[in-house]
Amino acid sequence: MIRQAIVSISIAAWCGFLSAQSFPSKPMRILVPSPPGSSPDIRARQIAPKLSEALGQPVIVENRPGGAGLIAAREAAKAAPDGHTMLLALINNAIGDVLNPDPCCRLNEALVPVSRFTMTPLVMVVHPSVPASSLKEFISYSKANPGAVTFASSGPGSINQLVGGWIQSETGIRMLEVPYKAVNAELPDLAGGQVMAAFVVPQVVVASIKAGKLRALAVTAPARLASLPEVPTTAEAGLPGVEAIVWNGIFVPAGTPQPVIQVLHRELVRAYNAAEIKGQVVNTGGYVAADSPEEFAAFVRAENAKWSKVAREAGIKAEQR
Repeated sequence: MIRQAIVSISIAAWCGFLSAQSFPSKPMRILVPSPPGSSPDIRARQIAPKLSEALGQPVIVENRPGGAGLIAAREAAKAAPDGHTMLLALINNAIGDVLNPDPCCRLNEALVPVSRFTMTPLVMVVHPSVPASSLKEFISYSKANPGAVTFASSGPGSINQLVGGWIQSETGIRMLEVPYKAVNAELPDLAGGQVMAAFVVPQVVVASIKAGKLRALAVTAPARLASLPEVPTTAEAGLPGVEAIVWNGIFVPAGTPQPVIQVLHRELVRAYNAAEIKGQVVNTGGYVAADSPEEFAAFVRAENAKWSKVAREAGIKAEQR
């Protein structure tokens, strides 16, 4: 019996070794749960050429927006577990696993982590037509006009929906959520004043803030951003404890051989830490995590616990997707 087990382990290890030796054997793809030009899309297109150069195969970025990341996750989970299909999962995917878990594509289960890429706080911005120059003024205006102030979200289970709900539960204000189908899809309406407020990553709004086209009220971080030094943190603006760091990272289908995951991890970390990529991430308000699969898995578990508590206290419930 023991001998049989040893033989089975040896065969599995040998098969894994062969998989790594022949990997990759065809073009690879990164599924991104957001539209072209969005911040996750930009990140994926930064690392794709690095992976292609290192591994000797084309790496194609394919956008699959919608469903708070679920559409892309479903497709990734159904792919062959051979490392040729990757998912750039977002914090929205982890929140979705808490609010409305779908066994088809849960992170850490149907999809396994390779390495986390970036960590970036959100910045709360309003259209200049909103009569508020600070978070306190925004809260006062919202209290005086219950239900009249609109804020954008990326739909049910999105980080900006939860942050909006968190602020409402902490302050007692009542805002009207305007859901969009994907990350950053609200930007045209925000710029045009059709929606009044939003919680977005700095890189997509820094230029608009500096040009006076949007007004920044706070960053959901423990410290101010170098790219927006004049914008206070949520704690400085009067909401201590309300912090939200958005993240993304690469997952592959469960069953992908460990040696293949190790190859991907090695080359992803190398790509993340390339000077031009790391520098751009820092310049836009974030930082590179580049952790191990085990560290990434533990991080996802902690995020699930945090956002489950926020959703419960904000009264945000699951919706059918």
